[in-house]
Amino acid sequence: MIRALIFVGFLVVYSPPAALIALPIALITGNGEILWRWGIAGAKAATWLSGVRIHAVGLENLDSKAPYIFMSNHTSNLDPPVMVPLVYRPMSILAKKELFRIPVIGLVFRIGNLVPVDRSNREAAVESVKKAVEVLRSGRSMVVYPEGTRSRDGRMLSFKKGPFHMAIESGVCIAPCTVIGTHDAWPKGKFRIKPMTVTAHFHPPINPRDFQSREDLMRATWETINSALPAPYRT
Repeated sequence: MIRALIFVGFLVVYSPPAALIALPIALITGNGEILWRWGIAGAKAATWLSGVRIHAVGLENLDSKAPYIFMSNHTSNLDPPVMVPLVYRPMSILAKKELFRIPVIGLVFRIGNLVPVDRSNREAAVESVKKAVEVLRSGRSMVVYPEGTRSRDGRMLSFKKGPFHMAIESGVCIAPCTVIGTHDAWPKGKFRIKPMTVTAHFHPPINPRDFQSREDLMRATWETINSALPAPYRT
């Protein structure tokens, strides 16, 4: 519990300076880059202070200048601060629409080009996909957790269709990533962080144009991510 408190407490203390310093600069310049850099620095520091160390495998599979749709398994709140700093470039993230209603945070998300997701009705979900495609076509990468929620047992859940519509419509390659160890370090439903080394395994990109259907693309991505999970968590 102490390490989880350190992780959360650091971010709580770290965030106000971002609001006081980085946010006004972003508002004046109209550029959310400083917010991204501030956020990534905070995520890296909080992860390190919690005792979690990060090992990356396969980054050489990625073109550092190309946009990708980064798709990963999702078991822990540690997943974004583990993966995003490793692949940072001009990018966006799909975020729950409710977060955009929070004062300051909602403004930060909008300036940072995050895309609100509303799964409560089909029309709103379609609009989210359209917005995401626009962001991708502008040259930004995107981080997506296609399961839509965290897995409680470390095994992969079935994928939602929306992220694969994004890939097909935009033509942007999917960069599959298997995050290993975050479930053991900080599982869903627990408020404790176990100090350990976690691994982000980046697979070769998947081109959506190589597949005849969305279902084939979903299956290939799911199988690729699942293939690198430790045996107890592999489906």
